[in-house]
Amino acid sequence: MSTKTIQGKLWSIAPHKWAQHFEPWFMPMYKDALKQLNLNNQHMVLDAGCGSGLFTNLAIKTGAHLIGIDAAPGLLEVARKRNPGSNFLEEDLEALPFAENYFDVVTGFNSLQYAGSFEKALAEATRVLKPRGKLVIGIWDKPENSEATEVLKAIGKLLPPPPPGTPGPFALSEDGRIESSCKNAGLKVVYKNTVACPFLYASLSDGINSFMGTGPAAMALNSNEKQVVENTIANALKPYDVMDGMYSLQNNFLVFIAEKK
Repeated sequence: MSTKTIQGKLWSIAPHKWAQHFEPWFMPMYKDALKQLNLNNQHMVLDAGCGSGLFTNLAIKTGAHLIGIDAAPGLLEVARKRNPGSNFLEEDLEALPFAENYFDVVTGFNSLQYAGSFEKALAEATRVLKPRGKLVIGIWDKPENSEATEVLKAIGKLLPPPPPGTPGPFALSEDGRIESSCKNAGLKVVYKNTVACPFLYASLSDGINSFMGTGPAAMALNSNEKQVVENTIANALKPYDVMDGMYSLQNNFLVFIAEKK
């Protein structure tokens, strides 16, 4: 079974929980990228791994022309409802169905690390970019720089050990990985920033629903009862109870913008 098929199924288990309780915390990262891009109605943009279409919606409001792709039909269903009239396709990051030099901007927020081969996905993103086009990569910072890591680690303990090289949320977070890969692909990193994206939950239920919308939690459901997974998340969230059942997790994300030579 291909990576696209596996990831597409996982991220379609609870797309509404992802859309409502998890993805909104990425807004600071999205806004940081948009500030640098200065999009307008002259730009053609590919949102590669568009998820539930939140960044797509922000970019459309700039006047830019958007196409969104994702491997998860469940997330695409949400994206289409959020952005009626926009073009969303179920596609593979490693085999983009577009001509060379087609897009002014390609964005990959928390998506490229889930490709079966990051290098192939990066090569495809570069291929469809116009000369001097921009590629945006938004990823988690190193695990020790995000408190949500502890919750994801707890979920991970419910899973069998993954094979070496298995895609995951922190697959691209090590120092220099993005810069080196971009250079090899014919891209030059022209912007890098660390963006704080705190997660704030008004209740334990909101926190549980948030992480139940992720691919790791969906994978855990393959071998564990739902209650076991939810209890695992609840226990991992306990240290982050700040008051009256409100939970706060401090997280850092990295935003890279690379230009095609």
